Amino acid sequence: MPEWTVLMAHRTPPNRRSSAKGTSMISSAMPRAQRIAACLRVGSVALLLAVTGCGGKTGPGSATGKVTSITVLDYYTDDPEHTQWGDLLTACGKTAGVTVEQTSVPGASLVPKVLQQASSRTLPDLLMLDNPDLQRIAQTGALTPLGQYGIDSSGFAKGILSAGTYEGKVYGLAPDVSTIALFYNKDMLAESGVDVPRTWAELQAAAAELTRPGRYGMAVDANATFEGTWQFLPFLWSNGGDESQLDTPQAAQALQLWVDLVKSGSMSKSVLNWTQADVHDQFVAGRTAMMINGPWRIPALNEDKNLHWGVATIPVPQAGQTPVTPLGGEVWTVPQNNSKARQEKAAQVLACLNDSTNMLTLAEQHFTVPSRPAAAAQYAEQVPSMAAFVESVEAARARTSRLGVKWPEAATGIYTAVQSALTGEQTPQEALKHAQRIATGS
Repeated sequence: MPEWTVLMAHRTPPNRRSSAKGTSMISSAMPRAQRIAACLRVGSVALLLAVTGCGGKTGPGSATGKVTSITVLDYYTDDPEHTQWGDLLTACGKTAGVTVEQTSVPGASLVPKVLQQASSRTLPDLLMLDNPDLQRIAQTGALTPLGQYGIDSSGFAKGILSAGTYEGKVYGLAPDVSTIALFYNKDMLAESGVDVPRTWAELQAAAAELTRPGRYGMAVDANATFEGTWQFLPFLWSNGGDESQLDTPQAAQALQLWVDLVKSGSMSKSVLNWTQADVHDQFVAGRTAMMINGPWRIPALNEDKNLHWGVATIPVPQAGQTPVTPLGGEVWTVPQNNSKARQEKAAQVLACLNDSTNMLTLAEQHFTVPSRPAAAAQYAEQVPSMAAFVESVEAARARTSRLGVKWPEAATGIYTAVQSALTGEQTPQEALKHAQRIATGS
């Protein structure tokens, strides 16, 4: 798959943007990316040539005039999110003494638009990126290090800061983030006399006990997209597996757990095709007692007054271990342009977005986790259903933290291995050997 096709396919799994329609941003993005792969290959070259000359508007607000407004690009197209972000951007703009002109495009269109704008030297002053995309965009030279503006990046969780870092410099900061955890049906667990599982052994036992005609004990998204990889990562990482070397015993043990859940009948083989939205629908319909999913599902779960649910951190191999989950969410960046004054104003707005008070506002609006641990702890007290996510974010990992720009190849290898193992085409060991070859291009 061409480099930029992979980049466009790798959207953060549907979170607060995942619509009430239950669509998957990743699965919908991939076909579009394939259609525009050729122009993206050309666009990436143009970006490399053009970034040094990119700029904002000429005239008022240019390098020589007073800055009265800045432009912003994001993919928050749906309301109320678009309006909520617009209000916050406006408020932060007012603090910085500028008006903010917000443009929102569909998630699958963002990176192609960034490439096009770089070629035409019309990059926005402030740019939002899905966090796995930052490394590749920063590699082109299109972004500026935030340290040059005096932006304070201290007090962020380590994994969150890593998501915005390229070659030791911070290029993006995320006001709020997301991850995944274990949702469970309280009534079903109580009826079956099952405790909330904390370890893999407990998960297998609970899933088996909760399974009965018309209902599975456990559900995950194991489809052939980066969303499937995202859901498998907590099991891989928590067992000491690493995407830099996929054909290890630790990785095989994690994949064997999923294979065993399907083979035993505790988990439907249909997980091979389910999105996270599908998993959510199975849970709400009572066709699964437990599921792996994210906090973006909470508003819909709260609407069902007959559904009594709880959420816990994802089970780990052995008692006492800390789950390691992937980080979702967006980072805000300041692109290169020919106006230092505009960049300074954009940086002031970015700093405002990452103020602890604004982090809490965003978390309350979107069921996300504030990026500063102190604010996150305060939020967990206010919204107990978010406590498991707040706890998980403390040890969560950016998907690009190990491999950087090479992450998409490893992600492709992972979901390919999951598919092969769950269908029985290969053993976990065989599937992961093949995954390693995909990851290394050998």
